[in-house]
Formats: sequence, C-alpha cells, structure tokens
Amino acid sequence: MDQTRIAPPLRGQDVLHPDGQYSTLAKWFHWTTVPLMFLALATGLTIRFMKDDVKMSFYALHESTGLILLGLAVARLAWRGVSRAPALPDHLPPAMRAAAQGVHHALYAALILQPLLGFFTTNAYGFPMQGATAFLGFIDLPKFMEANEGLATALHWAHSLLGWSIPLLLAAHIGGAIYHHAIRKDGTLLRML
Repeated sequence: MDQTRIAPPLRGQDVLHPDGQYSTLAKWFHWTTVPLMFLALATGLTIRFMKDDVKMSFYALHESTGLILLGLAVARLAWRGVSRAPALPDHLPPAMRAAAQGVHHALYAALILQPLLGFFTTNAYGFPMQGATAFLGFIDLPKFMEANEGLATALHWAHSLLGWSIPLLLAAHIGGAIYHHAIRKDGTLLRML
C-alpha cells in the first residue's frame, strides 16, 4: 500500500491555473484598482498644468479617485482576512518570494497612505473636499483642521514623494508579472486572470 500523501488541490487549480488562483472578488478588487490608480496618477501629475477654470474639476476627480482607492484597499485587506490569497508556488526562489511580498506590501501601504496624505494636505491648505472639490462632485466631506501652511507643506511633500514612488512600485509589479509569464512561463500571472 502506497503511504505517500497526495496534497489537496489548490483553490481554483485547473489546467490554466496550475498554481491555483485568486478568488473572483480578489480579482475584481485588483482589476478595478488598476484603472483608478492610473487615473489618480494622471490627474495628480497634470493638475499643476491646468488652467484655473478647470483646475478645481481636476482636483475633485483626483481626490475622489484617491478616496475610492482608499476604500477599495481597505475592502481588499478585509477580504484577504476572510479569504486568504493562494500561497506563492513552491517553485519560486526565496529572493523572488521576498521581492513579490515586499512590492505587494508596499503597494498596499501606498494605496492607504497616499489618499490619506492627499486628503489631509488639502485640509491643511484650507481646501476641504467641499463645494467645487466635493467627493464625487457633490458629497461635502467634513473639514478636519484649520489651514496650517507649515503642516500643509510637509504633507504635500510626503504626498508628492510617495506619489513618485508609486510608478516605480507599479513598474516592479507589472515587470515581475511579465517576467513570470513571458520568461519563466510559470503561471504566476494566471493566478490573477
């Protein structure tokens, strides 16, 4: 009688997903976040070049997108607490595992910290999300502080520095996915498709 144990199948494991796959809701969170991140980055990078008559609309869009991303990130983390992500495949070397986990953790942190920094920056500048820059264009959010130029400047720098690091994190994340799919051909990318 053979005493070898057969490992239970991974969640979502099939021919297309040999290393298992993320849940449908986790995939929805991921692929909903992608265009919103690019919208937030694009508007954030172009606001300073906008004419004054449309600048407030860009701020409203940028800030609303950021707060939606914050909500999605919190919901994603809550979902991850309930529905664990599939484990990284055994065939990944330790350095790749560490890099993947580091980039994922940094992206989650950025998705939470960046909108908060932006929200508090605008409040510190004396422009809460009300009126012309209301959330989604019509929902006034409470003002959390009085204008404070020194704090606003510090928050703005933190928001800008983190904002410039996000494209680097995205490049590492996307580059890693392409590397796994095109070069290693190991099915890692397929876990999120």
